[in-house]
Amino acid sequence: MDILKRKHEVSVSIVVYENDKNLLLRVVSCVLESQLLTSLYIIDNSSTNKLREIFPQDSRLEYIFMNSNNGFGAGHNFIMRQPEKMGKYHLVLNPDVSFAPGTLEKLYDYMENNPDVGNVMPKIIYPNGDLQYLCKLLPTPMDWIGRMFIPFKSIKKRINDKFEMRFADYESEMNVPYLSGCFMFLRKSVIEEVGVFDEGIFMYGEDTDLNRRIYQKHRTMYYPKVTITHAFEKGSHKSLRLFWIHVKAAIYYLNKWGWFFDKERRGINKKTKLAYTSLK
Repeated sequence: MDILKRKHEVSVSIVVYENDKNLLLRVVSCVLESQLLTSLYIIDNSSTNKLREIFPQDSRLEYIFMNSNNGFGAGHNFIMRQPEKMGKYHLVLNPDVSFAPGTLEKLYDYMENNPDVGNVMPKIIYPNGDLQYLCKLLPTPMDWIGRMFIPFKSIKKRINDKFEMRFADYESEMNVPYLSGCFMFLRKSVIEEVGVFDEGIFMYGEDTDLNRRIYQKHRTMYYPKVTITHAFEKGSHKSLRLFWIHVKAAIYYLNKWGWFFDKERRGINKKTKLAYTSLK
């Protein structure tokens, strides 16, 4: 598609909380390189606004100091509840992501060519090049809570392999019920239709809930022809505070959708496994 016809069509929000300055500057640089960009919103949940001074002067960049930390979803919702602040597409982006020039353009073209897609996530790799398995089934209580307390690595691995769809071919496009919130390339009209992040979840699981709501009405696609890098660290595995935030998020989500009697979850997971189990 002609670059002039697709110019200024994508808005981006990044929620930060006392993040590494070098990683922040890197992701901001990646975003600002795109001619598609309408606005880049930095929503700062930190205790002070010291990060304000590190960002470059650019008319498309808006720094917003929240003066409180109400969570990941609430930060992004500050923008997503204001349709006039978003482009035709809105990217929910983690501060520890980086990508090559042309990435947003390729995803924009994919969405333009697939109007039934509400959310698209590219292939995501670690800085060393290893694949991150971020296509997931809808979580069961064992997937989210049980495995946290299971001491046996072999059992945890079996649960993770199924939950993270390691049975699938990650080199193929897939319609996935749970895509990672580190990079959600969303259609604005779909956000207006299904709503924003559920702020009952402070962090961990708000992406599961939103993607599930989108999946009910639209395709939510994994698109491996585009690759990004995510310097991902499992904070809840290293911090007791984050661990309990994770547990509380799981309990909230399961209370909302169902613990053991989630018929929709069973149907979606069964269909997904049948559709994408690799024959290799």
